[in-house]
Amino acid sequence: MDVENGEGQVQVHLKTKQEHYAVPDVPYAIDGTVATVELNTFVNALLQQKDGAVVDFDFLVFDEYLRGRLCDHLREKAISFEDAIEIEYVERFPAPEPQDCLLHDDWVSAVKASGKWILSGCYDNTLNIWTNKGKHILTIPGHTAPIKAVDWISLDEEKGRFVSTSQDQTAMLWQWNVAANSVECVSVCKGHERGVDSVSVSPDGQRFATGSWDTMLKVWSAELEDSAEGTSKRMKESGVRTPKMTLQGHRESISAVQWMDASTLLTGSWDHTLKVWDLSLEGIKTEISTNKSIFDASYSKLNRLILTASADKNLRLYDARTNQGSVVRNTYLGHNAWVQTVMWSTTEEFLFVSGAYDNQNKLWDCRSPKAPLYDLLGHGEKVLDIDWSNPNYIISGGADNSVRIFKSRKAVSDDVEIK
Repeated sequence: MDVENGEGQVQVHLKTKQEHYAVPDVPYAIDGTVATVELNTFVNALLQQKDGAVVDFDFLVFDEYLRGRLCDHLREKAISFEDAIEIEYVERFPAPEPQDCLLHDDWVSAVKASGKWILSGCYDNTLNIWTNKGKHILTIPGHTAPIKAVDWISLDEEKGRFVSTSQDQTAMLWQWNVAANSVECVSVCKGHERGVDSVSVSPDGQRFATGSWDTMLKVWSAELEDSAEGTSKRMKESGVRTPKMTLQGHRESISAVQWMDASTLLTGSWDHTLKVWDLSLEGIKTEISTNKSIFDASYSKLNRLILTASADKNLRLYDARTNQGSVVRNTYLGHNAWVQTVMWSTTEEFLFVSGAYDNQNKLWDCRSPKAPLYDLLGHGEKVLDIDWSNPNYIISGGADNSVRIFKSRKAVSDDVEIK
């Protein structure tokens, strides 16, 4: 039996966690040359759906998606062809559908969705609020240099609060009256000495953190009334806010910041490191050294893993909990230019999205390192930011002066919103 050359039979067991798609648990003899297409036909034939519907599946063989012939996959994993192979099949995540294109006057460098609203930050120094159906609601001037990052603090039917950071070295806190469609700047947050590249609001909405080209990580109050300002009448009247905490440790620009929980922050930097900060100790808890500048990083509360985006076209997966935190768990190949932005899904444990200077967004499953699930096309220039905060919409901003919206075809109720 010459399976190693792709000829002959392999014994397989077909398993699934989706019980309504289960097939009899018996060994099946299949040809070693099969790939996903043939396996799909085989499983659908076993299922024989009553309504004649054909279900698209992906196949996990030793924790990795099958992306070529089964025999090649086994050989690469050094698995004996004599063994019975367990193949897990999962229903394929449906391709997101391109929706509206939101046109701006300059590069769109920051995007964040919350509920039915989209907040965008632009290189013309303005913020914009849109509906996820593509209707423009408001343009907000105030910053004196390009916007680099935005995040929502809170949002209900009557009012929204959000924060923006800019190359003008400030963060600005805003309150939006939804009914009147008016916005006021609550505070200008001063303390950084260079442009502010990244921002993240704490899970309880009471604080936010910023990372800057001055290499500093700062934590600020996100409350409307900052108690620390009460002592200085002049500061309070001017609306200027100062940081609650400044943390030093990075050697170059902090390109990414994210709250992992109420007292833990993740940062990524151009200095090739990821750092996990314990705010109760005001210091570094864990450091992961990489060999590439990090342009973005994303932590998943579902699987507790960290993704990084870098200039060498690759995305990498790390686990900060292990002693070998600096060991790359996986590398994702698919972009052909510098990767600028990455974000985990907030509802799908294995899925994430990325955007790069090859003008493309990609939707990935972390078990498929050799290829993304889908290319999300539309941008005519490099992608600067991507967001999947609302499970129903993947949104991205680019140097083609637009925001692109892709709607997930896997319905999630609109009230599912994970901070």
